Amino acid sequence: MGRGDLSDAEWARLQPCLPRNAGRSGRWQCHRRVINGVPFRLRTGIPWRDLPRRFGKWQTVYDRHRRWSADGTWERILRAVQAQADAKGCIDWSLVSVDSTVCRAHQHAAGTRKRAPRVPGKRTRPTRHRDDEALGRSRGGLTCKIHLASAGGRRPLVFVITPWQWGDAPQLIEVLDRIRRYLRRRQIKHTIPEPANQRASRQRRGSAGGRPTGFDKGIYRRRNEAERTMNAIKGFRAVATRYEKRAYIFHGSVLVAAIRLWLRS
Repeated sequence: MGRGDLSDAEWARLQPCLPRNAGRSGRWQCHRRVINGVPFRLRTGIPWRDLPRRFGKWQTVYDRHRRWSADGTWERILRAVQAQADAKGCIDWSLVSVDSTVCRAHQHAAGTRKRAPRVPGKRTRPTRHRDDEALGRSRGGLTCKIHLASAGGRRPLVFVITPWQWGDAPQLIEVLDRIRRYLRRRQIKHTIPEPANQRASRQRRGSAGGRPTGFDKGIYRRRNEAERTMNAIKGFRAVATRYEKRAYIFHGSVLVAAIRLWLRS
């Protein structure tokens, strides 16, 4: 077993969550060897073609990662691992924090092909690519942003990938929509600090100003757990620096990093 590979205990937790057949392509090659190659590449940030031979053909590892990123397999695996932990009572639902971080994009992440113009009367192949590929241009170059919701104890729950210039507040709705059912079932209330100027304006308006936002200083002190979760995810070099051109492949890379963190805990 190489450095960073799945241990026997981690593999025992992950194996029941994996797809059992390869569909039309026949039997899967060794799941464990190929899957170990994906987090190895994420952790080191090396090009796919430079993967060590102990993981098999680099093209096989890359194709498996690309395909599972496209069809939602990585996301289903993450949900299954989270369900295992939830069934054992290992998720701290007393705190769900949201945060975002900016990831620099390598020059190799630029230059994706744009969608072909639609010709009236001609059928076009459906595509899963977005027009912006979740890339924005800042003063420092191309960047993207990861919006995260995490449970207590550095447990990543859901992600949204956007261009860097997209604001956090609008994406907060999409992030929380994915776990709203869990929050309501556990009666988790929001804790949002209210700026002094907004509080003063609300008080001047009287009853028209609405009720104060829920804020608990004790809970808010634990907000650093979301930041530490984000730091742990960006410990994977191919997440801290984006090399993928396609947004769906980069999203799959973030999911693999999250799965790896869940298996370690």
